[in-house]
Amino acid sequence: MPEYQNLRLEVSEGIALLTIDRARGMNVLNLETLGELGEVFALLQENQQVRVVVLRGAGDRAFSAGADIKELDRLDAASGAAFSIRGQAVFDQIENGSKAVIASIRGYCLGGGCELALACHLRVASEDARFGLPEVKLGLIPGYGGTQRLARLLGSGRALEMLLCGDQIDAAEAHRIGLVNNVVAADDIDLFSRRLAARIGVNAPLAIRYAIEAVNRGREMPLRAGLSLESALFGTACASEDMKEGVKAFVEKRAARFEGR
Repeated sequence: MPEYQNLRLEVSEGIALLTIDRARGMNVLNLETLGELGEVFALLQENQQVRVVVLRGAGDRAFSAGADIKELDRLDAASGAAFSIRGQAVFDQIENGSKAVIASIRGYCLGGGCELALACHLRVASEDARFGLPEVKLGLIPGYGGTQRLARLLGSGRALEMLLCGDQIDAAEAHRIGLVNNVVAADDIDLFSRRLAARIGVNAPLAIRYAIEAVNRGREMPLRAGLSLESALFGTACASEDMKEGVKAFVEKRAARFEGR
């Protein structure tokens, strides 16, 4: 794997641990970091040894405190739209990839950092985590998909409350409203995230991919079209070697050995 200026990548036992390594700057997502995220996720998608990705921020102060304010200050209408589109492309890549991605969140998860967490498939938070989309306090709105993903996850009422007030919420409230899947003690979050990744990683890679596709594409469709998509993906899965291996392993009462084919 190549080395990066702003990221740290470790791969072990099918789990890629990807760390935003800018702790001195609260793991802010400048354009260079966004570019590196796009590069590393493209590589991870092609790596057959990687089953699950755990994404975290370095240190204990922040998952990511958002975009780089210095970069925002230079934007006008045209460059601002391009800036938004660039970030959206990277986050779309994460959300619609074939690997399950878990955001492991400690400390502040704000602005673009919160949008990054929303692009992940699952979110685990430590008890000291804080969430918010404070862009309105800067005269902005979220530009990396936050307005769309938050409303789809929480419903428009709760999403608009967060977006219009710009206030922070704690981990307990984030869990109550469905923003995060789990809240754990700060000292336990790394182990919990790895164990969650391992629970996913033992399953069939193609089935994981199709489940992600069914949910992500299906939520944009009417129910009947979504059901048709599910049937098509179910049929594709039935023709896979992984499905044959899964059924055989079940009958033989042993652990399946999936190879993603």
